[in-house]
Amino acid sequence: MPTDAPSNLPPVLRPDAPPVHTLDQLAARFGLEVRGETAGVTLTGVTLATADLRPGDVFVAVRGVNRHGAEFAAAAAEKGAVAVVTDPDGAELAATSGLPVVLVDDPRGFLGDLSAWVYSTGRDDHLPILFGTTGTNGKTSVSHILEGILGQLGAVTGLSSTAERHIAGQVIVSRLTTPEAYEMHALLALMRERGVEAVAVEVSAQALSRRRVDGIVFDVAGFTNLTHDHLDDYADMREYFEAKLPLFLPDRSRRAVVCVDSEQGAEVVARSQVPTVTVGTPALASDPDASADADWVVEILDERPVGTEFRLTARDGRSLTTLVPVIGRHMAANAGLAIVMILEGGYAWERLVETLDGHRIEAYLPGRAELVSGETGPAVYVDFGHSPDAFEKTLAAVRRVTPGKVVMLFGADGDRDATKRHDMGRTAVEGSDILIVTDHHPRHENPDSIRATLIEGARRAQPNADILEFSPPERAILEAVALVGDGDAILWAGPGHQDYRDIRGVRTPYSARELARRALRGAGWPVPEPHWPVPYPADETPASDPERPAYPAS
Repeated sequence: MPTDAPSNLPPVLRPDAPPVHTLDQLAARFGLEVRGETAGVTLTGVTLATADLRPGDVFVAVRGVNRHGAEFAAAAAEKGAVAVVTDPDGAELAATSGLPVVLVDDPRGFLGDLSAWVYSTGRDDHLPILFGTTGTNGKTSVSHILEGILGQLGAVTGLSSTAERHIAGQVIVSRLTTPEAYEMHALLALMRERGVEAVAVEVSAQALSRRRVDGIVFDVAGFTNLTHDHLDDYADMREYFEAKLPLFLPDRSRRAVVCVDSEQGAEVVARSQVPTVTVGTPALASDPDASADADWVVEILDERPVGTEFRLTARDGRSLTTLVPVIGRHMAANAGLAIVMILEGGYAWERLVETLDGHRIEAYLPGRAELVSGETGPAVYVDFGHSPDAFEKTLAAVRRVTPGKVVMLFGADGDRDATKRHDMGRTAVEGSDILIVTDHHPRHENPDSIRATLIEGARRAQPNADILEFSPPERAILEAVALVGDGDAILWAGPGHQDYRDIRGVRTPYSARELARRALRGAGWPVPEPHWPVPYPADETPASDPERPAYPAS
């Protein structure tokens, strides 16, 4: 169990004036045994990690793969912890810390309820409306679209996504797709403190399995789709799917909106135990007829580089027409899901029509088919997609708005689901005119081996395709730009918004968006000013791994 966070991770966000509770109140509230002196002990926070610990915190010690967190109880005491919450084995280890020890059978299972209580003011009148979105692809996009539309409606908003955390206009880089339970509750408390009215939260399967959203009941839960991914965490696709279903139970959500474009959508609807509304986009669906029979239907009207125009229509004839500022029919489906979630969250249909009908959705989706090039020259899109389904959809979207050739540039995560790599190579080569394979996050894997597997998958699908291999990615984007001209496009999939690469466990500063801009500028093409912070100086291009040479094209 990690008890320290790397120093280059963003800090845990907490309320400025947290509620104050006593240890006796905690024991009484949950009926728990406490060993040690409790008189006068007050607490204002909770954490699993000593690196995040602040004076006044309760330190929750759980058993990890190699060590028990209670071994760090003394270090927690030195940093100002006021008590340890742990299991009976941990209690023995924590006894020498001098802190009172609260006994629970399952500390991790208790973390969500504990965190919810620690950060609760006891008042429900200022709780924000919570929107939680799960699915394989589209969670981040739906979350950012939700926040964008809510902002257009005049709401003070919050966001927790893979890319960023937003609190009433403040933007912070994310640590995890869904924060640990203690981080999530602290974040929500900070949002309440700053007057946030509505919050969009990305909810991963891992967050549900690892109990990171325990103690939270979403007002509206959304489901996008289920495709091949995360089999490094789950035994098979059935187990992965089952991990998402708890979000649609009454202890997790009050209402649900489900996209029925993938076959799993119908099963989510059948097994949901909360009132559920469906959304379909027949142009994308595995079963167009079933999708067309949804409660709300998304009809694609136009696709162009500035975005995708669509009409959203209900069974009763209500409709609105708007534009999501990203390419792709799947992005229109994401936007349709977001609009219906907002409607189910209690916002009036008339307000949505007034705000969106005939107008553009004002949402910025960092690293989601993000156009980083200028008005002339080749179009370069940087995308976070890292699954075969994401590649297929985004490449198809790029193809539909590109008069010339399409170049696909991508790599794959090391130490992650390797079973999808052949399919990544296959979908990448099938959707592009030229395929360039490079590195992404090698982590502790050999990047040569990762690239070889991707190329093998591509060659099996199209033996005679134009497939190139370059390492590191700093060189790969230069080579890609050299292959394109006005009217052509490059899709660089994988890195998206991220500002680092993980190389042997070290987060190396890196920005695909910035590297793409520099490559375009170096080739004489105009580029717009960036919307993102650059993680290294303007006159410096970092070497992804200075110990490794660049590889020639294969």
